[in-house]
This record gives sequence, structure tokens and C-alpha cells, in this order.
Amino acid sequence: MKKLLILASAAPLFFASCAQQSLTGDTYSRGEAGRAQSVNSGKITSIRNVAIQGNSTAGALIGGLAGGILGNEIGSGSTANNLGAVGGAAAGAALGSRLEQSMGTKQGLEITVKLDNGRSISAVQEINKRESFNVGDRVRVLSNGSTTRISH
Repeated sequence: MKKLLILASAAPLFFASCAQQSLTGDTYSRGEAGRAQSVNSGKITSIRNVAIQGNSTAGALIGGLAGGILGNEIGSGSTANNLGAVGGAAAGAALGSRLEQSMGTKQGLEITVKLDNGRSISAVQEINKRESFNVGDRVRVLSNGSTTRISH
């Protein structure tokens, strides 16, 4: 019973880890609000569809924990329980990793921009139904040193 309580308490952690922040050009995290960004202008020279893969670390950890607990219930005797726990942990980690990665994968765009200063940059961001891009569009490139966004 105690093991089932541990497993039940781990489930919310798994689902919370699946909730990824948006990667669109018009969404900011709370930590980014109010911070200065450099702004450049330029023209889009190419656009390519890409997949932005989800993270799989938390899913593997939670899946491994759940699989280990459930696998420990298999068999009788300490050797059988240990083998079940190890096998269950490995299977749970693989399944949890794959599940979280597939749930977190999003469609994105790799947008290449020739800046007005002559340099070219490329940034990947999630497809945004509120904003579409075409080759030749004039855009703004916003960067805070770690995150770059492209918007009209």
C-alpha cells in the first residue's frame, strides 16, 4: 500500500513536467518580462519546417520510479522482487521517456533573416497560429542573450 501511495504521488510530477512553456515568438516567461532585449530589423531569406522535440528526462525518472515499484511486486522472494524491480524500472524509464518526448514535440519553423547590418541569423520557434511568416517579410529580431525571437 505504501508503494502505491508513492506511485500515486509521483504522477502529478510527471504531468507537470510534460507542460512545457510555449516557444512562439510572442510568448514570454515570467523571468523574461521587464528585461531589456536587443532589437534588429531584417528580411526573411528562408523558412523551413522543423520539429521541436520534447524533453524526456523527467518522464524517464518518473517512469523508472513507477516501473521499479510495480516490478518489485512481481514474484516471491527477494531475488525475484529485485529482478522485477530492475526490469520494471528499465521498462518504465524507457516508456516514460518516450511518452514525455512525444507529448512535448511541437511543430516549429527555422527562420533565417538577413539583418540590415549585413549579418544573417537563424532562429527556431514554435509555429504560431496568430502570426505567419513568408520569405521577403520585414521582421524584428529580438534577443536577450539566450533567447531569440522573430516577429513582425
